[in-house]
Amino acid sequence: MKKEEWIEILKNQCKNLNMSINENQLEQLHMYMKLLQKCNESINLTSIIEDKDILQKHFIDSITIIPYIDYKDNIIDVGTGAGFPGIPIKIAREDVKVTLLDSLNKRVNFMKEVISNLNLSNIQTIHGRAEDIGKNSNFREKFDVATSRAVAPLNILVEYLMPLVKKGGRCICMKGKDIKEELEISKKAINILGGELEKVHEFYLPQSNIKRNIIIIRKMKDTPSKYPRKAGTPSKEPIQ
Repeated sequence: MKKEEWIEILKNQCKNLNMSINENQLEQLHMYMKLLQKCNESINLTSIIEDKDILQKHFIDSITIIPYIDYKDNIIDVGTGAGFPGIPIKIAREDVKVTLLDSLNKRVNFMKEVISNLNLSNIQTIHGRAEDIGKNSNFREKFDVATSRAVAPLNILVEYLMPLVKKGGRCICMKGKDIKEELEISKKAINILGGELEKVHEFYLPQSNIKRNIIIIRKMKDTPSKYPRKAGTPSKEPIQ
């Protein structure tokens, strides 16, 4: 796809989300896509490789949570993979601070390359597991927002995210369709970890039949010190 056509589609889809985006941000996103495609030839970063699919299923999907992010929020993106949603959010919202957490070093190295090439500031990468980072006093309950996209079922995911969020902060969980059962199973974990379900926003990505859900969980009280449990335990023995 020609660059000009791609940028025009991106502009229109942002407009459909009532989101303004400037020329520099459009250029940065296009450069990000090209880096992703190039590195994906040698490192398995994503199965989504076509220009239009990256635009919609990675970039547009990532920025759908921006309405739930406040001015100058400190955000951690857990299990970010190739940088989604954290890097598109940082490009679209220069005011926020972003931390990208992933357990695979090759993905962390790719994100460092993107950050350097795009000249992004107030953004850092961490190589590690959420269970370990959530116990680390440098990161525990330090963030206004913890977010994650397609990492784990909700009752497991909240154990990764909630310990990282300040009291009064939010977990923004990005999910596909059919989340009713997942929400029901997660009630106990959300409560134990100090959260309260605030909002579920169901919608379709612009100009598509791709259904998405954004789940907002507000942190009402401190997470008990026993959580998160040691690495691997939340996925093997979920709270339920």
